[in-house]
Amino acid sequence: MTEGAGLRAGELPDDLTAAEAGMWQAFRNGSVYDLSSGDTVVDDPHGGHPWGEERTVRARIVCWLLLDGPPALAGRVASLKLAGVHISGSLDLAGGTVTPYVEMRRCRFEQDVLLPEARFTTMRLVDCSVPRLEAARVQTEGDLHLPRCRFLRGIRLTDAQIGTDLMLNQAIVHKDRSGRSVAADGLTVGQDLQAELLESHGELSLRAATIGVSLSLRGARLANPYARLALNAPQLTVERSLYLTPAGVGAQAMSGMTPAQGTRIQRFACEGGIRLDDGRFGDAVDFEQARFTLGDDQELSLRRVQTPELRFLGEQPARGRVVLSGARVVNLMDRADAWPGPGRLHMGGFAYENLVPRGPFPLAERLDWVAAATAEYNPEPYERLAAVLRAGGEDEDAREVLLAKQRRHRESLPLAAKLWGYAQDWTVAYGYRPGRAAVWMAVLWAAGSLAFARAGHPPMKRGEHPEWDPVLFSLDLLLPVIDLGQVGFWQLRGGWQWLATAMILLGWILATTVAAGATRLLRRN
Repeated sequence: MTEGAGLRAGELPDDLTAAEAGMWQAFRNGSVYDLSSGDTVVDDPHGGHPWGEERTVRARIVCWLLLDGPPALAGRVASLKLAGVHISGSLDLAGGTVTPYVEMRRCRFEQDVLLPEARFTTMRLVDCSVPRLEAARVQTEGDLHLPRCRFLRGIRLTDAQIGTDLMLNQAIVHKDRSGRSVAADGLTVGQDLQAELLESHGELSLRAATIGVSLSLRGARLANPYARLALNAPQLTVERSLYLTPAGVGAQAMSGMTPAQGTRIQRFACEGGIRLDDGRFGDAVDFEQARFTLGDDQELSLRRVQTPELRFLGEQPARGRVVLSGARVVNLMDRADAWPGPGRLHMGGFAYENLVPRGPFPLAERLDWVAAATAEYNPEPYERLAAVLRAGGEDEDAREVLLAKQRRHRESLPLAAKLWGYAQDWTVAYGYRPGRAAVWMAVLWAAGSLAFARAGHPPMKRGEHPEWDPVLFSLDLLLPVIDLGQVGFWQLRGGWQWLATAMILLGWILATTVAAGATRLLRRN
């Protein structure tokens, strides 16, 4: 009788070790096969204490059980549940279909786990030591759980399809030869991808991944300081929210919940660039208390991201850039001290509909925020901010923003246009404060009236002149279009002539700036 025939008949093969024979019987019974010693130091799968033959099973036997195992005992469901087991050799299930439930806890794998193109119902590796998990195009009907596992040479889940949840909570993953810790491009997860308190040493790649509910990186620590990116996830689709927020640590912590008051928390921290370009998020992108450590050539890139809410509430990165070019959000929730300074913020084409500041964010600081995003003059960020403020009923603040836009534009103009800009600013504030024109007009009118009242002026022709009135004469000089019948009838000499000319020029300047402001106001409305 061959070993394969014995497996199918339920007979115990002759060449099994005692540990393998026990595993065989536990598989048929559907019970947990635990070879732990009871000593926490010895049983640590990540420690250096050797595990002998009494705790060792061959990977080849595990594969036989999973792919072509014996029938279950009467009234039982066959499943592989191992604890504290050392698996020698390479567990190779490539292309296989695994029907039994698989759960391995605190196990130690001698070589790589190979699952490419394999099919599972549910598979759980919990707190295991694995050199590398190779699982490209793997498919599961249920969960793939890998919490608290340690992977010395990375994980590959390229184009994998997970039916419900993918869990990487508290896993520690080191990079492979290509520099990636987790290569999961094209990954599809039916429900949640939980990677809370994950430690990633290398690039976490989720390019074009699709998550059916939420992606949680609460409390995760991503480190890839000497490469460009620590999180590389362009074209990521998350049906609900992406969380780069704190996680509770300890017995009080609850996965997926806001940590209760008094719970020790661990913030999300990333040392290296983040790329979320062209991402689509159904509810929110949340950076609450996130900490970013960027190099000068690294970015937190959110180019063309679309989400109903962006919660930009992390710590201000000391270096690097934050890029929101082309992003579209409905609610922008932010803090004044979360944004980087001038030259390190880029918002060309960034569209948002509502501002929801967390804490004080005065208009002066909001204008600094816009100025920081425009190394060279660009009207778009100012106009977007003004439109949002006006839609929220803050018309006065909107006018201040548009005035700041004109002043910023003035600095990029040639000298003559710049001087004209200063004239418009001093007189009517580019039309956004038209009341100034009336004040200037009144001051000039009063000054001219007092000046011209000090001396008489002979008429041009006797008997063909109105009665001298310095008040009407000054007003006639200042109003460039209206004729009050005073100018042109009196002889002005020396300084009086220069004064009259100055008042005529000032009147034209005031009238022109008022007209420009009115035109701008009508166009804006």
